[in-house]
Amino acid sequence: MNTFTTMQSHAENYLNDCHQRGFGLHSAGYSIKSFASYFDNHNYGEVPTIEIMTIWARLDKGNSKNPITWARRLKNLRSFIHYLQQFYPQIEVPDYTIFGRTEQRLAPHIYNQQEIIDLLAAAHNLGPIPGLRGATYETLFGLIASTGLRVSEAVHLLNADVDLKWGILTVRKTKFAKSRQIPLHPSTTEVLKQYRLLRNCHAMVTEAMPFFIGTRGKRLGCFLSLRQVHRVFAELRNSLGWHNRGAHNSPRIHDLRHTFIVQRVMLWHAQGKSVDQEMLALSTYVGHAKITNTYWYLTGVPELMALAAGKFESYAEALEVDHE
Repeated sequence: MNTFTTMQSHAENYLNDCHQRGFGLHSAGYSIKSFASYFDNHNYGEVPTIEIMTIWARLDKGNSKNPITWARRLKNLRSFIHYLQQFYPQIEVPDYTIFGRTEQRLAPHIYNQQEIIDLLAAAHNLGPIPGLRGATYETLFGLIASTGLRVSEAVHLLNADVDLKWGILTVRKTKFAKSRQIPLHPSTTEVLKQYRLLRNCHAMVTEAMPFFIGTRGKRLGCFLSLRQVHRVFAELRNSLGWHNRGAHNSPRIHDLRHTFIVQRVMLWHAQGKSVDQEMLALSTYVGHAKITNTYWYLTGVPELMALAAGKFESYAEALEVDHE
């Protein structure tokens, strides 16, 4: 006798297995659960078809009309559909190109030095004054700018992860279920020491406490909310009136990470270093799963494209001189 298994049960079993093996699958997991719920609620039967998957992909909560959004949702299902093939050999895995390519990456806003200075100054002045709130956001945004951390990585740092004696951060179980250690510049270490001293005057200190803490009401001493961090950043951005130089709707916190990477590569160019030889270290430092994600900046960011073009022009001129 065949026992019918709901798609939501399959999804739960698959995601539990992935989590036990150390894979986070945050974005993909959300899509898989959404699809499983959609499939079961519409009584489509037992085996999902490509047509059903594409219908679901178009029904994102934001009612997007962008095929790239649909393609990314469909891409999130592929690993789950491969998993389902052991139960339903006839099931088809959706092709990457049903809605077009999903690997399109938009150029980020690359902050100039003055913009970063202005951001940190505006964060410093956040009320109430005197208080911890301004220092928390000033230090948080400054750390992201000076290390290229993802905002989620910075917000989830524990007190025990920040070794200010040796100037090393330990970033645990990040986007790709890996951990890494990040050496800090002495100036960054000094700022973190000053913040920790101030923070310790406002909350009970334990090794398990967050390094960056909430400062209001029940949030005092707790992890910062990512939603709140983005809201505060948006308020500061709007007050500063930056001109957006990226392809996204507006400058983002994540663009501080992009800026760190671009500035490092530009420094290597200025110093005459071999970018290829340095790129692996940079890729490891910022926690990219593939070095190709770091190499993308050489072709996807106008500042680096212009620099590379200038170098090539000089190289071409030298060749012409050699052949005269």
